[in-house]
Amino acid sequence: MNIRENKGNKRSWISAAAGSILDWAETLVFAVFLVIISFTFIFKIANVVGHSMENTLTEGDRLIVSHLFYTPDCGDIAVIDSKALDDVIIKRIIAVSNQKVVIDYNAGTVSVDGSILDEPYIKESEMRSTGHFADAYYNEENDTYEYDVPFGYVFVLGDNRNASSDSRVFGCVPQEDIIGRVVLRIYSRSGKIGRVE
Repeated sequence: MNIRENKGNKRSWISAAAGSILDWAETLVFAVFLVIISFTFIFKIANVVGHSMENTLTEGDRLIVSHLFYTPDCGDIAVIDSKALDDVIIKRIIAVSNQKVVIDYNAGTVSVDGSILDEPYIKESEMRSTGHFADAYYNEENDTYEYDVPFGYVFVLGDNRNASSDSRVFGCVPQEDIIGRVVLRIYSRSGKIGRVE
């Protein structure tokens, strides 16, 4: 092997290494770009503050929220920019546009369009009244509260009903105030991570 061949091999090795480094850098830049795009247009991160969603969510939980093409649905856990509370809150959607919600504190039940909800997620079985935003919704004859959800709105409750300011207190929530639906818990002091229901 002569000196010229040795230099040629060294150049091709350096050229291959540089090409490999550039490929890795390009892949890294593309991955970072995808993450930025995803969290700008598809996902957001939310932190749980307070106790109104226990035991489903606990204070300090970090959540992935999906908002692209989102249509609110009953049972969804939603992140809401509440104008009434001037704060970002996390609540469960109980009813959507044109549905009727009946809360019976004596029976401890919530009904939507005449069907009592099966709610294994609520913290306490005995639901106490935490207040209501208007006496007009009280049905004295049945000792219940009845809410008709207007078009373009949702009715939300906390899973910890006895420690939650929700639609019973501030009324129905406009759909445009919904930031998105909680899809994943990525951190929790309790160690629970994964899909949230």
